Amino acid sequence: MRNKNRAVVDGSLLSAPASARRRPEDVVGDGASGYEVEQRALEACVARQTANERAPKINVPIESLDAAYERCREVTAEYAKTFYLGTKLMTPEKQRAIWAIYVWCRRTDELVDGPNASHITPEALDRWEERLEGIFDGKPVDMIDATLCDTLSRFPVDIQPFRDMIDGMRMDLVKPRYETFDELYEYCYRVAGTVGLMSMPIMGCDENFQGDVKKVYKAALALGLANQLTNILRDVGEDAQTRNRIYVPLEDLNRFGITEQEVLRGMFSPSTGKVDDRWVAFMKFQIERARQVFKDAEDGVNCLHKDARWPVWSALDVYRNILDAIEANGYNNFNQRAYVPKVEKFLMLPQSYLKAQKAQMH
Repeated sequence: MRNKNRAVVDGSLLSAPASARRRPEDVVGDGASGYEVEQRALEACVARQTANERAPKINVPIESLDAAYERCREVTAEYAKTFYLGTKLMTPEKQRAIWAIYVWCRRTDELVDGPNASHITPEALDRWEERLEGIFDGKPVDMIDATLCDTLSRFPVDIQPFRDMIDGMRMDLVKPRYETFDELYEYCYRVAGTVGLMSMPIMGCDENFQGDVKKVYKAALALGLANQLTNILRDVGEDAQTRNRIYVPLEDLNRFGITEQEVLRGMFSPSTGKVDDRWVAFMKFQIERARQVFKDAEDGVNCLHKDARWPVWSALDVYRNILDAIEANGYNNFNQRAYVPKVEKFLMLPQSYLKAQKAQMH
């Protein structure tokens, strides 16, 4: 979700009072594993969807709401091209709901990665969380907030994954390194798995689905994890050089004999045009792990409602191909950005459509 040209977050957050109700250190050191945090949110989301509990409707002019949704569409189309392609295959109501959620996530991400990131404090994140609670109470601050209010009144979306994503931003304030994959898993859940939990009630299960809805939520979590692992592998160079962040687990680097300093410098030789053999071996390991998580995500896609299966398959297939693009670049993710050309994306749509045709009942 990173781009130099950003939709700026409400600047009033920068003048937050100087007393944090939840410190970043509390999130990092609370003793709960990522799997436990994830399970707590999954249970809350399943309970809300089972009860079909929705937020209160808001009273705003339809013209203003339509214009705000259009702005959400524009932001999604500009900053998340692969994701946007998938949304265009959905019904209009589901499209708008997903765009509203995406833009809230983007605004949240901007707090720690946007133009005002150096000024963002734990107190500012507290105010953002308070604003989130207002949205769930039907009290938006602006019209972009109102699109999420409207979405919450139409679909049984729970607040917990939104809170967990804000905690992911708190982690970013104090944690630029991850020792183990388990540590990274918690971060990936908070900043991406949460999106799967937010989106699942919009997608919905097939009308004839008779299995455990938890299975479908777990697949949605896996897709969020797979996407984030792919982002991390694609953006290694940018994160290291511009943010002094290394998201790949340090224990994995050590296993392949690679130091932090080598990652920060970049393991690509301009004179030879080659990537260090150790990095190639390391990347092959990381890509294989990400591909396995994509396979886990596949298990739940055909359990979704028929109007959501093709969009999700399309997004999954296209995003997974970024891993192929990293390979095609010779594993050079230090000064080359892996991407899937638009033509290739469209050529993949028929195959994704065929995968989506048969509903899975259990």
